[in-house]
Amino acid sequence: MTEEHQVIHRRRCNLINFASFVTGDALQIQCYQCEEMKHNDCSTPEFIVNCTVNVQDMCQKEVLVKPDGIHYRKSCASSGACLIASSGYQQFCTGRLNSVCITCCNTPLCNGPKRKRPIPSASCLLSLICLIAIVCAKFK
Repeated sequence: MTEEHQVIHRRRCNLINFASFVTGDALQIQCYQCEEMKHNDCSTPEFIVNCTVNVQDMCQKEVLVKPDGIHYRKSCASSGACLIASSGYQQFCTGRLNSVCITCCNTPLCNGPKRKRPIPSASCLLSLICLIAIVCAKFK
């Protein structure tokens, strides 16, 4: 598949996911998943997993500061469990030795490295406008 076809495929998938969200269909989030990796190494395609539909609706990221460096744990999680864990460990999130920080997020692969947001292209915006018009027409 050429790079241009991959871009078109990703846009089409994003539009399908958006349409599913708007119409209330179940969505399956993807997250990075790994145990005790150093240097954020598990933010690569082989660590991507599909979370359990309607159960695991968030991604979780734990950052642990150990004597030999920073370690990461990443996984799918239910919103309740993740939010309880993150608030429970908030007092231990100091950034110093033996620190544990837990964060929760609810967009695909959000427990990976921070990425710069691309500026949407004109064709992408046009596709989104068309999709919104279709969805609005469906609910009239």
